[in-house]
Amino acid sequence: MVRMTDSADLPTPPADPAPYADLTPERLLDAIETTGLRPDGRLLALNSYENRVYQLWLEDGEVIVAKFYRPGRWSDAQILEEHGFALELAGHELPVVAPLSLAGTTLARHRESRLAVYPRRGGRAPELDDPAVLRWLGRLLGRMHRVGAVRRFEHREGLGVAELGEASRETLLAGDWIPPELLPAWRSVADMAIDSARAAFARAGDVRTIRLHGDCHAGNILWTDDGPHFVDLDDCRSGPAIQDLWMLLSGTPTEMAAQMREVLEGYETFEDFDRRELTLIEPLRTLRLLHYSAWIARRWRDPAFPAAFPWFGTARYWQDRILELREQVAAMSEEPLAVG
Repeated sequence: MVRMTDSADLPTPPADPAPYADLTPERLLDAIETTGLRPDGRLLALNSYENRVYQLWLEDGEVIVAKFYRPGRWSDAQILEEHGFALELAGHELPVVAPLSLAGTTLARHRESRLAVYPRRGGRAPELDDPAVLRWLGRLLGRMHRVGAVRRFEHREGLGVAELGEASRETLLAGDWIPPELLPAWRSVADMAIDSARAAFARAGDVRTIRLHGDCHAGNILWTDDGPHFVDLDDCRSGPAIQDLWMLLSGTPTEMAAQMREVLEGYETFEDFDRRELTLIEPLRTLRLLHYSAWIARRWRDPAFPAAFPWFGTARYWQDRILELREQVAAMSEEPLAVG
């Protein structure tokens, strides 16, 4: 179940410059106990900047993963929609790690914290240079998108130029992030990149929008001897199917075209793919690059971010971003991948 104990959706908590300062080990363990679980006191912080994620051991020997959501990012309705999508996929026997329902809900509260609990599922990174792995992932994503197309998100954000491109540009221009001597060059190339992305979406036409994983990179796919499973639907959104496919690709255009043929061989076993969406690979990559810089800027007051990204305000960082966006403008002018 994904309901809250109080069925009314609560407002998104306000943003906090240090949102996890009070999340001490004692409070963390207290929060887990409110769900009815009994931790034995052992915990391990896992790698996560946006949220705080911990592995915990329980008195009965089980091991769980608890995710504490960043205040001010998602509303309760948006989080519950993420949980509902994960449970829906798992209900169709897709290998997605879905939250546990505890005390009648998948979204618990303790003081100011909102948290979800997941079973621990280990694994290693997929070998994306293996054609058989690409076909396997393609089959799973085809099945996932078949489910994702059944209905729409009501609360989750969309994936497009306005949400990821224009909003990111405005965030970065509103602060003193870019050195003054580089600001005109960055502004110019960011404008060109956003215009090019918008033009590419127009060329692609009215492509279908479905519910997506949204952040389907290799780090969110764990492989075991039994095959892969998907984790972390925190960025699930509505958008074109290609968003969940392009991050499996790497290398030259010729190499990426060969990889995409393998992915689509598996994908189209279960779901049709509109070849017009190939036009959106480089625009989506461009929007992701812009969004990444804006994400760091938005989180800078969280002490974890200056420590993790000390190079963010340097001239070298922004020089690299200017070059990167110029390369993306050029890439968006090229023909889409030729996959047949």
